[in-house]
Amino acid sequence: MSDDQSHSSGETKTWVERFAQYLTGEPKDRQDLIDVLRDAQKRHLIEPEALSMIEGVFQMSELRVRDIMIPRAQMVVVPQDAELETLYPLIIETAHSRYPVIGEDRAEVVGVLLVKDLLAHGMKNPGILASELMRQAQFVPESKRLNVLLREFRSTRNHMAIVVDEYGNAAGLVTIEDVLEQIVGDIVDEYDFDNEDYILRRGENEYTVKALTPVEDFNEYFSADLSDEEFDTIGGLIVHQAARVPKRGDKITLGRYRFEVLRADNRRCHLLKLRVLDEPENEEGSG
Repeated sequence: MSDDQSHSSGETKTWVERFAQYLTGEPKDRQDLIDVLRDAQKRHLIEPEALSMIEGVFQMSELRVRDIMIPRAQMVVVPQDAELETLYPLIIETAHSRYPVIGEDRAEVVGVLLVKDLLAHGMKNPGILASELMRQAQFVPESKRLNVLLREFRSTRNHMAIVVDEYGNAAGLVTIEDVLEQIVGDIVDEYDFDNEDYILRRGENEYTVKALTPVEDFNEYFSADLSDEEFDTIGGLIVHQAARVPKRGDKITLGRYRFEVLRADNRRCHLLKLRVLDEPENEEGSG
């Protein structure tokens, strides 16, 4: 047997021994197990995507609802006394399937309106109120662990929950998609478009932009002059401007271009909402 073969065999034996330890009750902690799995990925025994999902599952038990929720100020809501016919422009613009129904203010969520219910009944009776069609909302505390929430989503068949603070006020909302994305990454949703496109026009001066959009392509599309000397993509510019990986809802302005993060994980941005302003603003980032 050659030295290379002996070396390879030794490495394989080392990994097999380590995995055998896992099967017999070892490794002794989660980090040891992750190290074994990462070693297996390096040896092409499992795919990188599979490793990422496994690590996402581990992370779920450590993350809490407050870590991924959409804050109250960013929730798209409907008043309980709104007539259904007045809601169609909002539905068309935001393209969500569920909306929290509020009482006097955003802190008071009284139910959830499903678009399928609106379409089924609103066409026949456009004057009916949101409160007459809304369904009961599921409420969860900010401190609930994501793995527990996912189990509750599965048992109740709900897709959205209202997050409440210690005083019982609505602090935000979380969806089953938000939870699953911690495992599988970005999920195809209402913001996605043709894989070959980087930029999609949504309305007057409003666009959806993939974070992977090359700065050069962005500049050509908008006749802009954003610098591509240090960063090749728009996502790179956004992370640099924010001085961290932005979270969903964060807003960053680069001259005339105001970006809002639509999709992001703890490693990078995925999708951005863009509004082109009439006049440049000072560059800023907000959390």
